Amino acid sequence: MISIRKGTEKDVASLLKLIKELAVYEKAGDQVVVTEQQLIADGFGEEKIFDFFVATEIGKVIGIALYYTKYSTWEGKCIYLEDIIVTQSARQKGIGSKLFEAVIKVAKEKKVRRMEWQVLNWNEPAIKFYKKYHAILDDEWINGKLDFEKLQNFKSFK
Repeated sequence: MISIRKGTEKDVASLLKLIKELAVYEKAGDQVVVTEQQLIADGFGEEKIFDFFVATEIGKVIGIALYYTKYSTWEGKCIYLEDIIVTQSARQKGIGSKLFEAVIKVAKEKKVRRMEWQVLNWNEPAIKFYKKYHAILDDEWINGKLDFEKLQNFKSFK
């Protein structure tokens, strides 16, 4: 039987393993730099940044949904779903839906204005998954970012 519960510090090793599995799936396996220690500090430390749910089967973690609160200047508090990850061998069992709906429940309870996430444009299974929820998949906005190196080497334009 599959159960969904809030992630605990004891789940961090499984969380990191699934993060690395997702990175390989997304053809970026060498880009994971986060450590268990960093996940523990960021998920359970003084300045807690994220929460997560785990899906378990027979006591083994087989999926996660990691999310956090963000803020929209136009609308207020929002939930950002960073990732849903279900291990390859456990896919097509409805686990992703259970995890997604657990985060929706949190969003409803917190009365946030919206819930957001990203999906790679080539990830057809994920796109199909979100479409079944009648999600708005927006192609209008371009994602922007400054990576660690660019942030550390930034010089003012003054």
